[in-house]
Amino acid sequence: MKLTNKIGVIVDSFGVGVREGLLKTKDAGAEGVQIYAVKGEMDPANLSLTARKELRSYIDGLGLEISALVGDLGGHGFQVKEDNAWKVEKSKRIVDLALDLGTNIVTTHIGIVPHDPSSEVYETLHAACEELGQYAKSVGAYFAIETGPETAADLKSFLDTLSTNGVSVNFDPANMVMVTGDDPVQGVKLLKDYIVHTHVKDGLRLKEVDPRDVYGAVGYAPMDHEKIAEMVASGAFFREVPLGEGAVDFDAYFAALQEIGYTGYLTIEREVGDQPEVDIRKAVQFIKQYR
Repeated sequence: MKLTNKIGVIVDSFGVGVREGLLKTKDAGAEGVQIYAVKGEMDPANLSLTARKELRSYIDGLGLEISALVGDLGGHGFQVKEDNAWKVEKSKRIVDLALDLGTNIVTTHIGIVPHDPSSEVYETLHAACEELGQYAKSVGAYFAIETGPETAADLKSFLDTLSTNGVSVNFDPANMVMVTGDDPVQGVKLLKDYIVHTHVKDGLRLKEVDPRDVYGAVGYAPMDHEKIAEMVASGAFFREVPLGEGAVDFDAYFAALQEIGYTGYLTIEREVGDQPEVDIRKAVQFIKQYR
């Protein structure tokens, strides 16, 4: 096996701001970046057309490209009908920003897909994703749901009911290993028609956990990235670890991606640890071993 996929890094993983994170990404030897675009300097509302052109020019000048934006609005995802009007609208604006910056992928968490398709939450998620998917498709883009909160089988069943593939998949093997205990290799094969972006992350599952306690759900606390990071760091149920030190079988994972013909980015995410830059640099080298 010889990988030809480009390597990306979530610049926010460095914890030093976008511009400095871009420089560190370049120095680490990656080819692309993924950037959170929901608040602060990267909120679409805060970036004029001129600012977008300047940022794209800056990234191009570094010899980098954007693999995707993160459009994760947190809370209960799209599970609460009353919140969906503004969330769907903002998500569309994030897609517009992505296209202005040279990528057509926005990754997100939509909230756990219920196993029961007749439930109210399922219907609410479906309505939001149908609108998002149709918009994305109309402009040549994708909303990519991150794997982990539900099994690959439940996610595929949900995606199969949508009218377009405008809503697709951002495949994260560590989330599956840590939370649902799902097999990433089988997940790749099951979701092969929908995978448009991937994360490269590793982890360990130490104890069974209810995904709703991690990712939130109606009737549970909303999803909170800081809370998830605390759970990951505490190691009570699962732990995110540097690449090659966890339960993700990267030989098999990369082989599965190659088998399905995936040619997109392998984007490194490091949500915990007190030396993220060290871990990210090691992760870049880890992936390069497969080239």
